[in-house]
Amino acid sequence: MADKISISAEDGKILVKTARKIVTEYLSSGKKIELGEKFLKSFSFNSGIFISLKNQSGLRGCIGHPLSDKKLFEALEDAAIAAATQDPRFSPVKFNELNSIKFEVTILTPPTKIEVKEPKEYLSYIKIGRDGLIVKSGYSSGLLLPQVPIEYGWNEQEFLEYTCEKAGLPKEIWETNEIEIYKFEGIVFKEKEPNGEIIQEKLLD
Repeated sequence: MADKISISAEDGKILVKTARKIVTEYLSSGKKIELGEKFLKSFSFNSGIFISLKNQSGLRGCIGHPLSDKKLFEALEDAAIAAATQDPRFSPVKFNELNSIKFEVTILTPPTKIEVKEPKEYLSYIKIGRDGLIVKSGYSSGLLLPQVPIEYGWNEQEFLEYTCEKAGLPKEIWETNEIEIYKFEGIVFKEKEPNGEIIQEKLLD
C-alpha cells in the first residue's frame, strides 16, 4: 500500500505518553497542555490517528481521525480529548479513572478504495492483521481498526460484516453494490498496564 508509515518505537512511546498527558491535563483543569517545540517539529507531518482508552471491562473510549489532512500533533490532541470526553457510547472519563485506563495510539495510512468487479472479490483484498476497514453508504460510515478482528478472532467476512454494522447498515450489504469499502494500515502503540511499559502491538505473524 502506498504511503507507508514510518514511526519509530521511541516515537510511538512519546505519542502514547503525550496522549495521556493531554487527557490528564484536560480532565484536571479543562485546559490543553502546551506541546513543546521539539514535539511539534517531530510530528508536524500529516497522518490519521485513533486513540483508544481501555480498562478492565474493555473499551472505555475510542475516537480518531482517519484522514491524513491534519498535522499529527494536532490530530493527536483532538483525538485524545475526544476519546476521553466525546465518545457517544460512553460517559465522559473522570480524572480519578485514569490510573485504571490503558492508552493506545494507532497511526493510520491514508484510506484507499477497494475496487472490485464483483462484491465477492472484497474478501480476497482484505488481510487480517494488516488492514483496517471503512464502509460508506450515503451518509452512513463505519470504521474498525486493524487490531479489532484479531482481538475478537474474526475472519475476513466477519470483519467486513461487523464494519457494515458499525456503519448502521445490514451486515450482508457488502454483498451488494450499494456501498464503498476502503482499507488502511496502522501501527499500534499501547500501554501494557495503566501508566506502564509502552509496546508496539504486533498485528501480523
